Amino acid sequence: MKKLKNAQISNDFFVILPLKSFDTSTMEQLKREFAAHLLRIKAVKLQPQEPFTWASGWRSPIYCDNRKVNAYPDVRSFVKRHLASLILTHFPEAEAVAGVATGAISQGALVADLLGLPFAYVRPKPKDHGMGNQIEGELQQGARVVVVEDLISTGGSSLKAVEALRQAGVEVMGMVASHTYGFPVAEEAFREAGVTLHTLTDYDHIIAEAVDTGYVSPADLEMLAAWRKDPAAWGDNIK
Repeated sequence: MKKLKNAQISNDFFVILPLKSFDTSTMEQLKREFAAHLLRIKAVKLQPQEPFTWASGWRSPIYCDNRKVNAYPDVRSFVKRHLASLILTHFPEAEAVAGVATGAISQGALVADLLGLPFAYVRPKPKDHGMGNQIEGELQQGARVVVVEDLISTGGSSLKAVEALRQAGVEVMGMVASHTYGFPVAEEAFREAGVTLHTLTDYDHIIAEAVDTGYVSPADLEMLAAWRKDPAAWGDNIK
């Protein structure tokens, strides 16, 4: 099976260099740049009076809709190239890519295509009809797989995909994602599961960019701080 044994790959359009060749300030710049892209395409929504409900049941005044990336070719290419670069840097022995349904199917497929690796995606649960598959595609037993996710909140759905892949007999090397909220509960869950996570940006960088652009006001910051302190209980105060 093909492996990414070198740290550089090219095709007709792109040359991807590993992020380890960049210094810390460049990685910081990347996170701010992607945060700016997300704000520009209005993928970040602030809605404290009508909070969003996540799959975990948490209610949130803010939502990052990474699916909007697919509608903007420049941002889509940015995500594809830099997720591929994260894989080349941190998981150079990867033999396949698996996306988490549904948000990361497109991103995972784009990254796998750019790297020339097999691709599969993981459903939240097995289908109740047809072949009854939870993993769609084909992964060889023992293959070294990197999981692609679009967004990490509590980490629950992402790690369920990891568990499904492990039960299918593949080796999960780690995960790359577009964005994480950086909640301690998610960080602890990833540690317990033995999964290394690398992301293109995070909540702190998005908020910093939102403040600089005026999208978030001082009043918003106070509300967001209260939510970030206890996201599980924050929604109880919203009628």
